[in-house]
Amino acid sequence: MAESPLVYVVAAERSGDLLGAGLIKAMRAEGRPDITFRGVGGAAMAEEGVHSAVDIAGLSILGFFDGLKAYGRVKAKVAETVEDILRHKPEAVVLIDSWGFMLRIAQGVRERDPSIKLIKYVGPQVFATRPGRAKTLARAVDHLMTILSFDAPYYEPYGLPVTFVGNPTLDRIEPGDGPGFRARHGIEKDRETALVLFGSRKSEIRRIGGALFKAMVALQKRRNVTPIIVVAGPVADELGPRLEEARRDHGAVVVDESEKADAFAAADIALACSGTVVTELATAGVPTVTGYKLGWLTWAIIRAFNIMRAPFISLVNIAAGRMLVPEFVQTRCRSGLLAAEAIHLLDAPERRAALSTQLVDAVQKLRGEGAASDRAADTVLQVLSEA
Repeated sequence: MAESPLVYVVAAERSGDLLGAGLIKAMRAEGRPDITFRGVGGAAMAEEGVHSAVDIAGLSILGFFDGLKAYGRVKAKVAETVEDILRHKPEAVVLIDSWGFMLRIAQGVRERDPSIKLIKYVGPQVFATRPGRAKTLARAVDHLMTILSFDAPYYEPYGLPVTFVGNPTLDRIEPGDGPGFRARHGIEKDRETALVLFGSRKSEIRRIGGALFKAMVALQKRRNVTPIIVVAGPVADELGPRLEEARRDHGAVVVDESEKADAFAAADIALACSGTVVTELATAGVPTVTGYKLGWLTWAIIRAFNIMRAPFISLVNIAAGRMLVPEFVQTRCRSGLLAAEAIHLLDAPERRAALSTQLVDAVQKLRGEGAASDRAADTVLQVLSEA
């Protein structure tokens, strides 16, 4: 290994950017000031001093046909990233989440410089769909750091070393100050509240935003609740007109993610786009109703070829082996169904209290031993020592 190794970290969307920032910070905390970092990422990595060598705008893509429409843009960004990696010749490259983008980078680097160690951080969910991706990944990288305890058996038959590090997202969630949040925003102590979380991708806002907003309105007509909307930075502009309407016509409290923990602690229930935030809500013990929609052609292919194998879409439900978070997917992702389930939760305080405990217990299976970024840092350092 070189005396002053360079580690190149690549993240193509917000969740990966946060994982990358946590990894960089943890590696520095390991007492290795000699390690330098370069990479591709967003604001969180920039705060750690790693400014993106490639603009990642427009790379947060989900779904087969969305990917096709963005193919030219993605291909260009892959080429830029591969060239930057080869130009700086790092000892190791950490590729975070974003399956298709990262796979192409791994293949491009491996083809031209096999000496560079490639580490995938977060594997594709082969337990749910397309198990053949495990074999593909094993050919493309040297090591996988997984955030799910049940991932390893899918990859190890193909000779890919796997380290379960846990989910750093869950380590980041601190207990919030619910009473303080209510006082700050003028919400009475006994007033019912409903969190509304629209997602962090613009495509999610377009597909599910309307259903979630209408569910919020329907819920407010039936129950005198105060909506609390936590806005993810990447979609603030996309949500702008809807947020103004929510404030003006429905008395919604709208906050950014700096108040997320406090907002969670102040909430009775949540309506949320399916994704990482559902696991975050479970960590805080917030009973949640979730929904999701893919593009219709993508959904038709999934149904026609029976691609989806997991019984649930939420990791919390998969970890628990049962439906703790009610899921309304595709044709069932309708405002009436979402609102009815939310009302059902509000009508049953004892059930909500029991469910809160069950959600926290389920997340413990996903959390692992905690300190996930530290374990990820140790794994990267081990790979570097073997280089």
